[in-house]
Amino acid sequence: METLSASLDIETLPDEEIVRRVLDGETELYELIMRRYNQRLYRVARSILRDDSESEDVMQDAYVRAYANLQQFSGQAKFSTWLTKIAVHEAFARLRRRKKITQLESIPAWEESMRPTEHPDKKLDSERLKSELEQQIEALPSIYRSVFIFREVEGLSTADTSVALDITEEVVKTRLHRARALLRKSIMERTKTAAREVFEFHLSRCDRVVAAVFERIKAL
Repeated sequence: METLSASLDIETLPDEEIVRRVLDGETELYELIMRRYNQRLYRVARSILRDDSESEDVMQDAYVRAYANLQQFSGQAKFSTWLTKIAVHEAFARLRRRKKITQLESIPAWEESMRPTEHPDKKLDSERLKSELEQQIEALPSIYRSVFIFREVEGLSTADTSVALDITEEVVKTRLHRARALLRKSIMERTKTAAREVFEFHLSRCDRVVAAVFERIKAL
């Protein structure tokens, strides 16, 4: 029982306390950080890259870079925001290397497919709803997709989203408004419950990222 209690205490440690203890030599505690933020970093990276494999690579790069620079974490922003910003920078760096940055100004043609079906009141099952929402989010222009993922899926505040993406809070609000408009009010009303479950990062993939990051940390 005492061991279980100690384990639960460690699980609930604040990020800043974990960082302090990792810097003091308890490297194994870094796993708590990874498991705590794997879901967020995956969603963030995927919102930019739209590729599962590359998103996992970005997660690893972000964790390794964060670990190597833990002493530079000043505490001025929340650790989660600092870590998320690193992941954003890694994702955009990878996107630049792919030379696939595009500016999408117009409403894409897929918006036509979002018109109500012949049976708009028909209740969709959870899995179908999640799949539909993922497809609609995937189709958003990148500047709107990232903000939508940060605010509506991950639940970050406007301020934290602003810091992570290096844009003003007003721009965050404007892009979120535009994203919502593109997704259509009728779609959003039917997908509120499923929104928190899209682009899930399952345990097996979580284990793979944790193991890979520790291997890279050993080489530092």
